[in-house]
Formats: sequence, structure tokens, C-alpha cells
Amino acid sequence: MGFWDRFTSEFIDVIEWLDDSNDTMIYRFERHKNEIKYGAKLTVRESQVAVFINEGQIADVLTPGLYELETQNLPILSTLQHWDHLFESPFKAEVYFINTKRFVDQKWGTKNPIMLRDQEFGMVRIRAFGSYSFRIQDAAMFIKEIAGTDGHFTTDEVSDQLRNLITSRFASVVGKSGLPVLDMAGNYDQLGEFVTQRISSVFDEYGLKLLRVLIENISLPQKVEEALDKRTSMGMVGNLDDYLKYQASESLGKSGGSNSAMDMGMGLAMAQKMADSLNQPTQTRQSPQAATQNRSTSAAPPPLPQETRWHISINQQAAGPYDRKQVKALIREQKIDQNSLVWTEGMANWQAANSIDELVALFKPSSPPPLP
Repeated sequence: MGFWDRFTSEFIDVIEWLDDSNDTMIYRFERHKNEIKYGAKLTVRESQVAVFINEGQIADVLTPGLYELETQNLPILSTLQHWDHLFESPFKAEVYFINTKRFVDQKWGTKNPIMLRDQEFGMVRIRAFGSYSFRIQDAAMFIKEIAGTDGHFTTDEVSDQLRNLITSRFASVVGKSGLPVLDMAGNYDQLGEFVTQRISSVFDEYGLKLLRVLIENISLPQKVEEALDKRTSMGMVGNLDDYLKYQASESLGKSGGSNSAMDMGMGLAMAQKMADSLNQPTQTRQSPQAATQNRSTSAAPPPLPQETRWHISINQQAAGPYDRKQVKALIREQKIDQNSLVWTEGMANWQAANSIDELVALFKPSSPPPLP
């Protein structure tokens, strides 16, 4: 600094800071050897706080307003400098402007997946990201705990530490919440508020105030999401037969022309055959020789009909099923009679045995009665 600059700084002194950035938290007003004229003008604008530091010690903190630097508005600095009421000489002090505005859209996210025990999927891994906002609440504490002597402190210098705090608390909150993964999307606001409450006290220790934590997305690993998409697609298809018919008619109907009706009919027929093949039980594919052999033996008689088997109420308990021979043995042993309730496949309700033609004959004697 030349002589004229030095001379001018002692007689004309205006101290102010105009911030044109979005990330500056602290700015140190530079003066030659930190010399400030007694009675200089200090302008502290809204969303700013001015902090005077004398020989490394925090002195006065001035809120928004226009000040003429004198002993009246710098009581702590006056005490540290041992000024008397007649003091009018330049003095040395560092002036730090603290930006107290709201710093918004600060990003956070999980570096590694968080392991959770989910009620529906069992063990799952999730990732999450979002944003948060904060402001400087206690300028003196923030300088002591975080900024130190940094003359140009930005949000980038503290964002990593704040992001780690949010991520760790988020993992703890989600792990203890017990919310199913599929229900978390409906609770983003509640989770964000809970995380904000859990971390606020830690931000207070740094002289900061955490205003809000927003959760923008909670996601599952890619393979799990693909499986969920397939499951959702199957649910949206609904009736497979109708879906195949629709797809076949759409693909064939796009050919246009005078044969569109015929094409649609062919498409429906193809879809019906595809649906029938899907609905049939899976069979092992055969070679042409085996198929020919099967056709040659197709004249074999069909299997014999299955004998009816009966469920019978014995001592108020359902027993069985019994075939015809076993039912007749129960009759001989007098364990059942004509009023016993019976049921077999195809009947809507239990009925008395004497109402079933097939069983009535079993209650008739198989040998003639003795002669009179």
C-alpha cells in the first residue's frame, strides 16, 4: 500500500460486504495491517452479522444496522484495547462478516447400501438421497468450532461433515422404524421430520441450526427392482387368455387392407391355441418315432372308473374315505346305520345313508332270515 492509500484509509473508512455468491458463509474484511479508523462507518446488512476479533479473541458481535465505530457500540473491544472516552486514534481489529441466510438445496446421500430387515422381503439393502437446509445460528461458536481463521469459508468445507451426520442418523431412524420398504414412499415427510429432530442437537454444537431434511428417494438394488417390475407387470396383465387374444389381434390387425377381419379371426384362433397350450399340464416332448408309436397304441381301452369312496360321520367325527367293501364292514360291526351322515366328492352337503341309492342296498341282509 502506498502513502496516499495509507493516508486515505486513516481518514475515510467504510466497512461493508456485498455477497454475490450462494455458498460463502464467512468473509474476512481485509485492511492494511487490520487498521480501522476510529469512527469509521460499518454497514451490516440483513442476513449478516459482523464479528470483531482482537488479537485472536472474539470481541463484539454486531447485528444488522449502520454503525459508527466508537467506544459506545464496541464495549468489549474498548475494554480489551483499554480505550478511554477521549480515544480517537485508529485501532487494529479483524472484522468477519457472517452470512446468516438460509443455505438450501444441500445434498446428502448414502455412500453404501443400508442393510434392513423387511417384513415382506426379509433382508434387503436400500439407498437413499435427498437435500437439507441450514443456517448459522451462533456466529461466535461457529468461528470457534468450525471456521477458525479461514478468511473465506464456504459450504463445501463443511458439507461432508454435515452429510455424514445426516446419513448416520437416517440409517438409525429407518432401521428402528420397522416400516416395510414398499411403505416408505408414503412416509418420506415423517422420516424427514424425525431425522431433523434427531440431528438438531448435533448441529447446535457447531453453532448451526438444521432447518429441514428432505428425503427425495429410497431405492432398492437394481435386480430387486427388476423383480418387482415383473411382479407388477404380471398383476397388470390379469387374465392371461384375454391378454394373449388381445396381443395377437393387435399384431395381426395392423396389417390392414381388405383382409383385416380375416387376420383378426386368425389372430384370435392363434391366441386361443396358445392359451390352451399354456393351460394344459406340462408334458415331456417326444421324438417323432415315439409319437408314431404312441399313435399306434392309441386304441388301448381307457382306464377303469374309480370306485366311489365315502366320508362317514362316526361318533360325531368325520372318518374315511371308505370304499364299498369297508362301508359294508362298518355296517356289520354296527358302527353305522341308515341314519349315519355320509359325503363323497360332488355332493353339496352331508346326507343320511338311507337317502343314497348306492348305500341303501348295503343295509339289506345278504342272507335269508331263519325259517319261522
